[in-house]
Amino acid sequence: MRKRTREFFSHLQEKICRAVEEVDGEAHFREDHWQREGGGGGRTRVMEEGAVFEKAGVNFSAVEGILPEEFAKKIELGDGLEFFATGISLVLHPRNPYVPTVHANIRYLEKGNARWFGGGTDLTPYYPFREDVVHFHRTLKEACDNHDPAYYPRFKKWCDEYFLIRHRGEARGVGGIFFDYLHGDPEQLFDFVRDVGEALLLAYLPIVEKRRNQPYGQNEREFQLIRRGRYAEFNLIYDRGTAFGLETRGRTESILMSLPPLARWVYDYKPQENTPEADAWTYFKAQDWLELES
Repeated sequence: MRKRTREFFSHLQEKICRAVEEVDGEAHFREDHWQREGGGGGRTRVMEEGAVFEKAGVNFSAVEGILPEEFAKKIELGDGLEFFATGISLVLHPRNPYVPTVHANIRYLEKGNARWFGGGTDLTPYYPFREDVVHFHRTLKEACDNHDPAYYPRFKKWCDEYFLIRHRGEARGVGGIFFDYLHGDPEQLFDFVRDVGEALLLAYLPIVEKRRNQPYGQNEREFQLIRRGRYAEFNLIYDRGTAFGLETRGRTESILMSLPPLARWVYDYKPQENTPEADAWTYFKAQDWLELES
């Protein structure tokens, strides 16, 4: 399973990077190979200042070694301190405020005698369009339903609870799916994780193509940067992947590549009533998007 998951995530990184470069049409990924002190390494790819994507990062890693004892106690499964982890993570930050940011992380882990899968993907629009949100969720639901009809409602709820900026009482975006500590039949779970990985581009790129040329001005750009500030707050305070990478002495540049290139923090910001920004704010809470589809 180590070999198969490592190969799948490596190939998925290749596929996603090719597709993102094709959509952008201007910029290309810079690639860094790195080795982790203690075992393993990875391949970080970052694209900046593209025609569509202001910053796009796609990481692949396969690392192993010994966990810090205090951090090992926080991991729910497995005994001992030895670990192995492989996976892919991506964050795509668009230039146009009408194109949403997307995040995904899919991983396979072992600790002692336990092994499990985790991950998910979520959408963070700045000016949401309901049809886009529905498309994103519908695509993920189809990937989940191919394996277990209980997966989507369970993982959608988990995502809503996880991607909550708790100190503000705001959702980071419009959710998606999130799962962790999935253990059981490794073959069935690996099939599920592969389908989620293959669904990422199907869920996101049609939205990019639809919104990439929509005109915008400085007001929309300023709002985008304020919402990016919220994104950065979540990643630095709550994100498990960030914490895991730093605690296991991962490569700092690769761990923090998910942060947006620019962001703003405006004191006590509140959108003015009856504006597109106020309407956008109504999306940033847990909602059943597919029930509202009609």
